[in-house]
Amino acid sequence: MFTSTHLSTRSQTDQLRNPNYKEDIIYVTKHNKWVLNSIGIWPAMVEGIGKFLPKIAIGLSNLILFFTLVQCVLHIVLEQKDPLLRLKILGLTCFSFISLMKYWALTIRKPKIEYCIEQLYADWKQIEYQRDRKLMLKYGKIGRRLTVYSAVFMYSGGIIYHTAMQYAIGSYVDEFNRTIKLLVYPTYSGLYDVQKSPVYELVYILQCMCGYVFDTVTVGACGLAALFATHTCGQIDVIMSRLNDLIDGKFSKENSNTSVRLMEIVEHHIRTLKFSAMVETVLQEVCFLEFIGTTFVMCLLEYYCITDWQQNNKIGLTTYSLLLISLTFNMFLLCYIGDLLIEKSTNVGISCCMIDWYRLPAKSVQDLVLIIAMSSNPAKISAGRIVNLSLSTFASVLKTSFAYLNFLRTALV
Repeated sequence: MFTSTHLSTRSQTDQLRNPNYKEDIIYVTKHNKWVLNSIGIWPAMVEGIGKFLPKIAIGLSNLILFFTLVQCVLHIVLEQKDPLLRLKILGLTCFSFISLMKYWALTIRKPKIEYCIEQLYADWKQIEYQRDRKLMLKYGKIGRRLTVYSAVFMYSGGIIYHTAMQYAIGSYVDEFNRTIKLLVYPTYSGLYDVQKSPVYELVYILQCMCGYVFDTVTVGACGLAALFATHTCGQIDVIMSRLNDLIDGKFSKENSNTSVRLMEIVEHHIRTLKFSAMVETVLQEVCFLEFIGTTFVMCLLEYYCITDWQQNNKIGLTTYSLLLISLTFNMFLLCYIGDLLIEKSTNVGISCCMIDWYRLPAKSVQDLVLIIAMSSNPAKISAGRIVNLSLSTFASVLKTSFAYLNFLRTALV
């Protein structure tokens, strides 16, 4: 159990109903836990000195990110004169800055993330029937797969960028007959001489660590969205299953009447809506930064692909194409999750209309109207409460990035 000041939605003294809850929780949260533990965002489950490890990880990660980002800015402002190289470094700097802001947003929202994880644990423990467990596992598998897909795309692009691109830029001999070794992240020569050994090797290792943190923040944010949204979808499926059984009560407790069953459904529905509202609060800043940053960085990556194609730079073209695919897929993942959540939330009201409601007492029919009214404002994931993430939003991101690309090409010609 997590040690938290938040009160769980269920009493800790409630009888344990799902004997397989530990295996189920490990199955749906394992990959998110691996990713977020490495940057200190997943809540600590150990006592003693181990509880300080997340704070240490957050502090070290911020130092590494600042080390790289500040040097990129100084290099653009004070050293780099080539307009094309400045533009390429600008894309890298923007991605780094957006990732740092997302990391801060996740760090600030860490108590609420812990609260959501606690409720997720409680929901898995309190499963009453095997059919409910199957419904939740169905969406748990979807969330797990989406997290794995996000990790594969982001880490593949990051690894290739820090290896293939490092090899591609290589080194050159300057006018003083010195061999200049370049790095994927630019450095500022006013701070230290990166050409000396072992300074070059140490800086390269730090830059690889920085790239890992950048990719992990993106994967972690998408993984959290997938975990929480699919859990909400699973809970909604459980609610609809109970709605379909409301009249006959075949799968309900013995001696329970329609009013008791309906009361349990309403209670479960309200708890799920509160959970989804907390999830939206947790993710709103991260999704807003992802929405803005992805649109701009995608535009720059598209321009890099065009210029490398014209220059026949196959390694650069391949690397930037993979990075573009990775960012596009992660934006699609968030929009797909948001669309799925809206659709499932709306289906609760539809299920109320599709059951044999005319067989219910008049008072119970009035209570169903309340459920339908709550479903008219479905659960969603928003980007800063400005734009709701859905597949139509993803289409808008693509169109906007291409519009920016046309403007950029016209301005630089």
